[in-house]
Amino acid sequence: MIKIRNVYTVSQVNKYVKNMFMQDYMLQSILVKGEVSNCKYHSSGHIYFSLKDEKGVINCVMYANYAKRLDFFMKEGQQVIVSGSVEVFERDGKYQLYAKQASLDGIGLLYERYELLKRELEEMGMFSPEYKRPIPKYIRTLGVVTADTGAAIRDIAQVTRRRNPYVQIILYPALVQGSGAGESIANGIRALERLSVDLMIVGRGGGSMEELWAFNERVVAEAAFDCSVPIISAVGHETDTTILDYVADLRASTPSVAAELAVADIWQLMEQLKGYEERFRRQMRKRLDKEYNRVGQWERHLRALSPLNRIRERKAALQRMEERMGGIMEKRLGEKRHELDLYIEAMRRLSPLEKLHSGYSYVEGADGANIRSIRQAKEGMRLVVRVCDGQIGTVVTDVEKDPLNGWNEEWPGGAGS
Repeated sequence: MIKIRNVYTVSQVNKYVKNMFMQDYMLQSILVKGEVSNCKYHSSGHIYFSLKDEKGVINCVMYANYAKRLDFFMKEGQQVIVSGSVEVFERDGKYQLYAKQASLDGIGLLYERYELLKRELEEMGMFSPEYKRPIPKYIRTLGVVTADTGAAIRDIAQVTRRRNPYVQIILYPALVQGSGAGESIANGIRALERLSVDLMIVGRGGGSMEELWAFNERVVAEAAFDCSVPIISAVGHETDTTILDYVADLRASTPSVAAELAVADIWQLMEQLKGYEERFRRQMRKRLDKEYNRVGQWERHLRALSPLNRIRERKAALQRMEERMGGIMEKRLGEKRHELDLYIEAMRRLSPLEKLHSGYSYVEGADGANIRSIRQAKEGMRLVVRVCDGQIGTVVTDVEKDPLNGWNEEWPGGAGS
């Protein structure tokens, strides 16, 4: 006979089991290692996959908000380490791993070490901007810490020769991978510092996290932080980030870019200098023209103030006055000549000689007295008759009175006066 006990629904059982899983702290934050299988990217952005090993399989889901943070593309056969929580999907009564993070196996432990050292060095202030040294704009010597046979040194040398063939490259051939690589890189930094290079590039070409691990070691970070020479970190490709990138004074995405940042383009500089020279020449010509004009003005001013110039000016003024006075005098003389001509003409008309020219004559006695009346003349008296072109001597032989001029007797100038 069956004893009746409490009866539960399926959903109640699933919910109970789910609560049990949620109360287990280990299942809420767990790392699971396995091989990816049945991997599917949903259109919503979620990733559905399974993790398996030689003895078991567990279903997994990574929602879109976590999936977009992955730094690799998940695919079949990858060995991964997934962190998340194990919970029960209540509807189906199945448990699965809800993944929040995932990393390729082998990198996971290195990544934890990387994050741990990064946090420690950051707390020590080794990443602080105030410790970053400025990168010199123009250098003569460039120190490079990298492998002597890698592509990095070839790229750096090629870019440097193209931009400025006068820059000297001093290479410290360091181990950049494997055992002892970190110590070798640190020794290279210290050795180039002792040589007093102007700038240093420390790096290598791209690779996996294990291959780049030497640049994540504490000894390299401390050597770079203590170095008095500015350092450009050039490790791997653009997506690779190392501890050295945070400690260095400047990070470059590749060794070629590091060389671009380290070495100024001398040809561009020469073109710029030519532009400066032409600009300077134009400004100097403009300034000299301005100063020449000023000198000319002062020269003219000094000439105007000099005693010799004053004498020349006074002499010129006197000459102008003399010319003016001459003109005035000439004008006055002309006026007086004209006036004199008028007087001469008037006097000429009054002159006895003019009368002579008109047909009249002038009679003088022997004593030179003017004979104007018959009363002054006597027979036998010698007389001189003056005409226009000379004189005539004569003797009075007869005196006869003009009957028409009887009035002359009463004329005040006549003989009876």
